[in-house]
Amino acid sequence: MTEQKAGAQISTKAFLQAVSIIFLLMMVAGILTLVIPAGEYTRLQVDGREVIDPNSFRFIERPDFPIWRWFTAPFEVLATPDGLTKVVPIIVFILLVGTAFGIMDRSGIMQAVVARIVNAFGGRKYVLLLVITFFFMALGTFFGIFEEVIPLVPLMIGLAYYLGWDSLTGLGMSVLATNVGFSTAVFNPFTIGIAHQLSGLPLYSGAGPRIALFVVVYVILALFITNYAKKIERKPEASLVYNEDKAEKAKYGSFNVDDTISTDPRMKRGAIFLGVFFALILAVLVSVPLFPLLRDIALPLTGLLFVFGGIGAGLISGAGKSAWKAAWDGFIGITPAIPLLMMAASVKHIIASGGILDTVLHWANNALAGTSPFVSTLMIYALTLVLELFITSGSAKAFLLIPIIMPLADLVGVNRQIAVSAYTFGDGFSNMAYPTNAALLITLSLTVIPFPKWLRWVLGLWVWILLATIIFLAIAVATNYGPF
Repeated sequence: MTEQKAGAQISTKAFLQAVSIIFLLMMVAGILTLVIPAGEYTRLQVDGREVIDPNSFRFIERPDFPIWRWFTAPFEVLATPDGLTKVVPIIVFILLVGTAFGIMDRSGIMQAVVARIVNAFGGRKYVLLLVITFFFMALGTFFGIFEEVIPLVPLMIGLAYYLGWDSLTGLGMSVLATNVGFSTAVFNPFTIGIAHQLSGLPLYSGAGPRIALFVVVYVILALFITNYAKKIERKPEASLVYNEDKAEKAKYGSFNVDDTISTDPRMKRGAIFLGVFFALILAVLVSVPLFPLLRDIALPLTGLLFVFGGIGAGLISGAGKSAWKAAWDGFIGITPAIPLLMMAASVKHIIASGGILDTVLHWANNALAGTSPFVSTLMIYALTLVLELFITSGSAKAFLLIPIIMPLADLVGVNRQIAVSAYTFGDGFSNMAYPTNAALLITLSLTVIPFPKWLRWVLGLWVWILLATIIFLAIAVATNYGPF
């Protein structure tokens, strides 16, 4: 019998599905550069940051961007500022995580940690689910944490398997919860913080209504995940990823109620070692809002901490001579994610190189003129959702959109606080639905979940989230949510 490879292994089917979807988006972006006229805004440096002058738009001659460059864009993007500061670090990050997880998987340390967590809650698994979901949501909404929690995904998947659920439940109570919290943005420094600074609003003003929205969205998410988990527990075949999960669950099939961390000294030492590094990762996550210098290095730093902690814990707990083969399996298993990330990043590169990004912003600017405050608010929401497909960075979109949106919001009678909220919702909630988002690609790469099945599942939540945020915006317009 062939030995099962350690670590996350991306199936050929899942890889081809993702490649097809992202390639289609690349071609759509390329076609748009031929159809939409080129234009540009003047960029200004304000406090060391580049912002748009909203009154400076002009049409320009179409840039020389031939069709063949649509196909080379995934390689070209690596040499751009976005590529050097975002894409390359993310690639390094996933390779580190994949390598470490291979060793942890082979040693059994992940299973031991999961068993300890379950024992700590004495079998109250739905209480555990609610606590974990709230914890990850809080990381997102109060600290602006998102991609940095990805190293914890394998642990959450193992926990979900052990408790009789599926990999969708594991992602739901971890990365999806973090994303949902990130999007409510009570004190998120990377969305609400930057948007407040650019719009002239008092930093983190209007937090009360956002806290109320956080509670509402938490209830929606908790009900969504709990109901799904109960359905899977009653009938495992009802899982959307039942077939995909079969092989993965085999890795966790040897779990029992015995606490191996207590009975095996090597496993105990490995767990303590891993716990120290998890504590360091959590310290980095909590420190990011307090120390801005950590912002740019948080992702690779958490990756390094995870790889040192994972490899060390795996070796200490008994991975033995097979450790390095497991590391290689983990490394190779995660590498198919690299072309996916390059292709996803190239979508923005294509529309920017084709000169149409500013034209889209200009047309949206004109479309808002003369509409009612509520309609204008919804259009800001919709515009951000559209741009999110091409520009996944929240801070990058803020510097593009906020200087254009704010003057127009003033003209149509929309409070700046309301416009910022509409932007924040559009930027955040779609992060775990769009295939161009690096965090989603990395997350799915660590699981056996194909993108189409993930999308089918998450859209069931997204409908309710969309409704809740629209109601929030309607109330905000009606009550003149401010301060201004």
